[in-house]
Amino acid sequence: MLADNGAEIIKIESPDGGDMMRTRAAVRNGASTSFGQLNLGKKSIVLDLKQRAAAEVVKRLAGRADIVVENYRPGVMERLGLAYPTLKSIRPDLIYCAISGYGQTGPSSGLPAYAPVIHAASGYEIAHLSYQEDRSRPDFCGIFFADWLSGTYAYGAIMTALYHRAATGEGQMIDVSMFEGMLSMMLTELTKWQFTVPPAGRPMFGPVATGDGWINVAVASERTFQDLTKAAGHPEWIKDPRFEKYMDRRANWHLFIDELEVWSRALPGSEVKAALDRHGVPCALYRSPDEAFGDPQLVHRQALVEAHDDGGTFKALNGPFRFTTADARASDGTRVPSLGEHTEQVLCEGGFSRDEIAGLRTQGVIG
Repeated sequence: MLADNGAEIIKIESPDGGDMMRTRAAVRNGASTSFGQLNLGKKSIVLDLKQRAAAEVVKRLAGRADIVVENYRPGVMERLGLAYPTLKSIRPDLIYCAISGYGQTGPSSGLPAYAPVIHAASGYEIAHLSYQEDRSRPDFCGIFFADWLSGTYAYGAIMTALYHRAATGEGQMIDVSMFEGMLSMMLTELTKWQFTVPPAGRPMFGPVATGDGWINVAVASERTFQDLTKAAGHPEWIKDPRFEKYMDRRANWHLFIDELEVWSRALPGSEVKAALDRHGVPCALYRSPDEAFGDPQLVHRQALVEAHDDGGTFKALNGPFRFTTADARASDGTRVPSLGEHTEQVLCEGGFSRDEIAGLRTQGVIG
């Protein structure tokens, strides 16, 4: 996200193949599009951080950097000699962002963590399961919310720290917890943990059957409910004692959906959606990702950009926000770096002499 918006990002990778995402399918001519989606516009340098000399390289680069981001398990950066106090002594106004499973301190801080583990530990998966009917086993994990969420929180925190630094001249360390990020998604569960909440009955947001598939209808206000009854041709539901008042409607929601599906099952999904759209009822047909990525709305928003790597070209997503005075992506942000492509360039710009670079290469510190 920082690179998308014009920041110069120097990605440090290991000499033994670099970021593991470089092997994630689809791989074309040795280039992974999964890696590419996450690394457009960055610069790649190869450093063997297991060697003490590599830490000295990082320190010199950090002295010229605004931000350092790391996602090792707590304690690793200290063992490498690159903890925040060390780098702060080199650049006092440095913004240092550490992303970890549970935070930098506390009884769980040392635990290893990947997104699926955090999904389970946070209660998210069991909370999600509680909204499903006739289900007892948590879902398999295929979409890694915790990774994306913690990265987004880190981006927001870094931008806030930059604003603070502009106002005060002070840098600081940011400690991002993936665990707490996942907890922040569960507003209802946070309330239930503290207070007695009456059983809600059937979840109000979910699939409604049509003649050829499913549609999701979001009844989130009294006006929406009234518009829905009109779209379905049953305005009498508004005065039905089972549905007239919200709490009664909530308790009898399963009965309401049964009656609604008498109407919706008799029509193709496209006609159900058209009727709901005419009455302003929020709804969407259930689509595959392939169908969603082909939505004309994305073309209108210029949401997809043609990216370039060693394998050719592929489509990548821009950020979901737009500015009135800036493009959706930095002009030089459509290239994916090869492993170590910028090592020499970055070190030269960082003040290293040609002889120093040659020596580091001979020692195997850089690749």
